Amino acid sequence: MAHPRQLPFLLPAITALVSVFMLAPIALSVLAGLVNNYSTGLASGLTLRWISEVLDVYGSTVSASLLLALLSVVGCLLLGVPCAYALARSRSRWARLFEELLTLPVAVPGLATALALILAYGQLRDFRQSFVFILVGHLVFTLPFMVRTVGAAFRRHELLALEEAARSLGANFGQRFMGVLVPAVLPAIVAGSLMVFTLSVGEFNLTWMLHTPLTRTLPVGLADSYASMRIEIGSAYTLVFLLVILPVLWGLQWLGHLIEKRNG
Repeated sequence: MAHPRQLPFLLPAITALVSVFMLAPIALSVLAGLVNNYSTGLASGLTLRWISEVLDVYGSTVSASLLLALLSVVGCLLLGVPCAYALARSRSRWARLFEELLTLPVAVPGLATALALILAYGQLRDFRQSFVFILVGHLVFTLPFMVRTVGAAFRRHELLALEEAARSLGANFGQRFMGVLVPAVLPAIVAGSLMVFTLSVGEFNLTWMLHTPLTRTLPVGLADSYASMRIEIGSAYTLVFLLVILPVLWGLQWLGHLIEKRNG
């Protein structure tokens, strides 16, 4: 049994080991995308050739994934925030049942959700072959995260009192919702938006079933490159994925911290 005085030394060591264990595969993959030949490693020399080939073949998937993630956030805001408020204020057991059903796509494998969408709407040919079909799938998958996150904020007791005070001062529903409630739960809305964006950008299982050759996203293109091309190209695709996604996520997290700081 470790002495309590050993814990300050033990915990950083464990943290460092876990960090190395998790980051080493990513670093190795990135390096594989920058060398001429993975089998001979750095001795073969560094190159940007594989990144150039990835951008030539899969460049369109970058903008497609970012646009899809942004539209998923917008859709979840328009649908999820009002839905979260309605569920938070309802005392009906049907509302609780609906909330549980809403979270089913999180527990069900993405392939099963995608198959259900194809069976239900696959006959609508233009809809099936468009990006809108994938967007619907992403909304089904990400909406529960927005509703759960914002709904918990709407259920706070102090917010009920604040809403009642606004009502007693003559504010109508629109004034209460947009002028009082939404600003009060803004940090939760930002947190939910970050979660939706992150999940949508990295979603593969559902997207793989719903995509067509003309509607590929970053994760689908990544899987294609791993399966059909050299390991250097697949690794270069991983590097492109990181270069595109990480700055966006850091920017959104900075924005979230700024809004949370200003709104307490």
